[in-house]
Amino acid sequence: MTRPTYPRLMSSTTSRAARLAAGALAGGLTLLPLTACSFGSDTLSCSASECSVTLTGSDAQVEILGTTLSFGGVQDGRATLSVGNASVSCAQGETVTAGPLSLTCTTVEADSVELTASLG
Repeated sequence: MTRPTYPRLMSSTTSRAARLAAGALAGGLTLLPLTACSFGSDTLSCSASECSVTLTGSDAQVEILGTTLSFGGVQDGRATLSVGNASVSCAQGETVTAGPLSLTCTTVEADSVELTASLG
């Protein structure tokens, strides 16, 4: 008695797995330019032109819209932020411009800042 072979089943499974992997890779590459942000913070969410981020701790850093943003800490209710060579501070509810970014500090706490960053 000979053993049955199932070449159609094996090639179908292999082919399907290859298609799924290619689709996942293409989907990931498609989303990359839309977010334009990289992780280095506690929380981060982005749309095509704006990112919201929470930075905690004086060494927190994130890349937003092609620009590195660093959190220096909070003193007297003002968060110190560095964008490239520019250093700014903002209080809760205040909007400041630093380099190519417009930053709105939505929440400033003792060791963290929540902000929205947009170009321009």
